[in-house]
Order: sequence, then C-alpha cells, then structure tokens
Amino acid sequence: MLDAAAEAFAVIFTLDRMMWILIGVLLGLFLGIMPGIGGVVGMSLLLPFVYGMDPYSGVALLIGIIAVGQTGDTFPAVLIGVPGSSGGQATIMDGYPMARRGEAGRALGAAFLASMIGGILGAVFLFAVLPVARPLVLSFGSPELFMMTLFGLSLVAVLSKGAPAKGVLVGLVGMLISTVGLAPASTDARFVFDWVYLYNGVSLSLVALGIFAIPELVELCVENKKIAKSSEKLSGGIVMGMKDTMRNLPLVVHGSSIGSVLGTIPGIGSPVINWLNYGLASSAVRKNNRFGRGDVRGVIAPEAGNNATEGGQLVPTMLFGIPSSATTAIMLGGFVLLGINAGPSMAEEENLPIMLAMVWTLVIANIMGTALCIALASPVSKMTLIPARRVAPFLIAMVMLAAFQTSLQWGDYIVLLVFGTLAFVMKQLKWPRIPLLIGFVLGPAAEGYFTVSMSRFGTDWLTKPSVLILAAIIVAALSLALWQQRRINLVPEMVQEKIAAQSFVESGTEKDRNVSEAVGGSERHE
Repeated sequence: MLDAAAEAFAVIFTLDRMMWILIGVLLGLFLGIMPGIGGVVGMSLLLPFVYGMDPYSGVALLIGIIAVGQTGDTFPAVLIGVPGSSGGQATIMDGYPMARRGEAGRALGAAFLASMIGGILGAVFLFAVLPVARPLVLSFGSPELFMMTLFGLSLVAVLSKGAPAKGVLVGLVGMLISTVGLAPASTDARFVFDWVYLYNGVSLSLVALGIFAIPELVELCVENKKIAKSSEKLSGGIVMGMKDTMRNLPLVVHGSSIGSVLGTIPGIGSPVINWLNYGLASSAVRKNNRFGRGDVRGVIAPEAGNNATEGGQLVPTMLFGIPSSATTAIMLGGFVLLGINAGPSMAEEENLPIMLAMVWTLVIANIMGTALCIALASPVSKMTLIPARRVAPFLIAMVMLAAFQTSLQWGDYIVLLVFGTLAFVMKQLKWPRIPLLIGFVLGPAAEGYFTVSMSRFGTDWLTKPSVLILAAIIVAALSLALWQQRRINLVPEMVQEKIAAQSFVESGTEKDRNVSEAVGGSERHE
C-alpha cells in the first residue's frame, strides 16, 4: 500500500500533471462561482476532451474539477445569498448575513480554510478505507455485482426529490437507451432505426450535455439576470475568518467526518450532509447562539463537510462502479474514456496507484483551490455583475464544440438536440433528470454482469445467500423511498384538514355569537 502511494506521488508530482490539476481547479472554481451552471454542466462540457489523454493526466483534470466546485460556490452564497449549487444552501444562512453587515471577507476566509481541511480529511478517509474495502470488493462475483447495479438503480428513488416512482421509471428508460447499438454478446443491432450513426451506441458525453447543459443555458438566456445587483467590498477579514476556523477546529473535524462517512452512501449528497452539519452545530452551541443571524460557526460547519464528501463519494463510485451523484456519474464516464474501468478491479494490486493518485489529487486540488480563492476574492466578487446573456454565448460555443468532439459527425448535434429537448420538457414537468444519466451509466454494466451470471450459473445464482441479502436491501431502499414520499404527501393533506377544521370551528363560533347577539337583542327589546 505504501509502495503504491509512493508510486502515485511520483507520478502526480510532475509538471504536466500539476498543470492539469491547476486547469481542473480553475474550471471547477469558475463553474462553482456561476449559479445555475455548477460542476455537472462543467463535467459534461469537458468529457469529450479527455479522449486521448493518459489516465493520470485525465484523473488530475477530472478530480481537480470536482474537488473544488463546492469551494467556488461559496462566493455567490456569501456575497449575494444565492447558492452556486444545492450544496451551498446551508452556507447562506449565516454567510450572507455576515456579508450584509460588512464581514464578507471573514465569512469567505472561514469557509475557504474549512473547505480545504475538509477536503484533505476526505482524501485521508479514502486512503484509510481502501485496505478495509479491498477484501469485501474482491469477494464479489458477477451475480453480486449485477445486484449491486440494481441497488444503484434503486437509489435513484432517493435522488428523485420526492418522486421515487418517477425516478425509477426514468432510470429504467436510461438503461433502455444504453442498449442502443450493437449488442455486445450477439452483435445484433438494437434500436438503430436504420441509422448507421447509432450502430456504435449513444455517447455518454452527449447524453450528459443534453440532460444538464442545454436546459440550464436556455434558462440563463430567457431570464437574463445579473448574478448580483452590486459588488460587495471585501476587507481584510479573510485572515480573521481563517483564525475563526482554527479556533473551531473540533467543529471542522466533526463536519468533515460526517461528510466523509455519509458521502459513501449513494444518493445522500452534499445538501443533506451540509444541512445535517449545520443543524448539529447549531444544537451543540448553548451560549451566544447566533445561528441564522451571522454566526461564523454556521459557515464553518457546512463548508467542512462540503469538500470531505468528495472523498467519501469516490468509494462506491470507484470500488463498486455505483455513482453517488450526477457529478460522479459523469466522471465515471470520463474514466471509461481514459480506459479506467471502475469496479472491484480497482482494488487489485496493479490498479492501486491510480486510486492513490486520486487521493493525492484531492489533497493538491484543495490546497490549490483555497490559495486561488483567497488570491482572487476581490476580482471574483466583481464577476457576479456579469449579465447572463454575456456568459451564455461562450457556454453555447463550448457545448457545441464539446458535442462535435464526440465523433466529429453531424449526428452528434442531432442526438444533443434530442436529449436537450427531452431534458427541457422533463424540467418543465418536474420530472427528475439525474436518474436518466445514472440508468444510462449502469445499463452496460448490468447487462454484462447478467450475461456472465446466466452463462456461468444458469438460474442457480438467484438462490445464493449474498444475492438474496442484496435483493432484500434493494426492496428496503425502494420501500423507504416510497414511505418518505407518502409522508411528504400526507403533510399538505393534514395541513388542509387542519385549516378546514379551524374554519369550521371559527364559523361555528361566529354562528353561536350571532345567535347570542340575536337573543340578547330580543331580550333587550322586550
């Protein structure tokens, strides 16, 4: 393990790999700063450009982006009260009030250092969990891995934001789309509609661009809003904020630990983890609790868990091939383009250096990202004044170029338009889009593992204890999602019933009052 870590260190700490990390960090910060764009769109844009890169350089670029995207969205969350992504929502609670009273620099300094420490601790967690996870992962055969892909599909119910049935249905559609092209076992053409272009299947990069980039760009162009109305002046409070973080180091470690551990559970995501950290920090403070009114601890707690989540999310993504979020799903596709096949093989001796290269990249990217954020804090605050329509042409050009890089055919644009239109309609109808991408990513793996299981074991593998246990877990995950949805649906009904009951009581009281007044009036008349 230590030899592999030393080998990965030597490979990553070269001038060209460090440059790729820097490029990834700069892109990740830029995308994080711009609300409504985020790391998902950025990863989608860059996916076609990793073709031809060597695996370590590709890892440096992709990990560099996801490592600091959450750090970048601290800027809009603090300066203008708008999260760059859903992961920055909790930071607004105290970061924006601090900015309004002239302490934006302090809030940013505290957030940047907490994010850096959290990111490094997340990388340490990934390094520490590898020796423990290896025996478990290597004991899995094709039947267990097939069930794990179904488990990953069942988790889209959790990712569907209150619509588990829709999420599973969309995930199955994504799996169906992944079968377009020649079947791997029989080479039969499936769903090609006599179009030669589709014989090679649908590209993941085009699906990702269509699902995420197109709807967001349309929204940017239609709204044409400035990101902020005015630029907040930053004072020398950044150093003060960093000192605040060091004074609250136990809070940072606690938040990072929660982010790392819960990040390993697909579907949890940064928003849940950050709100949990915020709530726990608020409840733990008994004296001078100013949470929600500009308490620096309300910035430190969620930001510590933000970047730590990335280290935890790489555990199921790389060792089981199950993406934990939309960003890791796209990253998984990027690794496929680099020749890196996520799954149990990543725990084998020959693949440990590439896994540990990810650990080193997380550490370096977080340090780079924090240094850049501190250096660029003042000019970045002015970027929030750029109208959306000035940013949109640049992003549209990037999307078109990225799409054409896929296969250099006009069919790329047709497929992009189809998925972009589909995603726009889904967004308008409030259907979840993330499950479509996850189903598309999991589809080929599920088909491959199922084919191998049937050819080796027939139907006997269905009665294996490990398969039955995983099946029970899948049923439990789906049941939990449906139960949560039922509770969500019951709340409005209960509120309506309460309002109706209150209205009935009030109307009854009003009638009694009117009767009493009438009786009293008649008595006085007599």
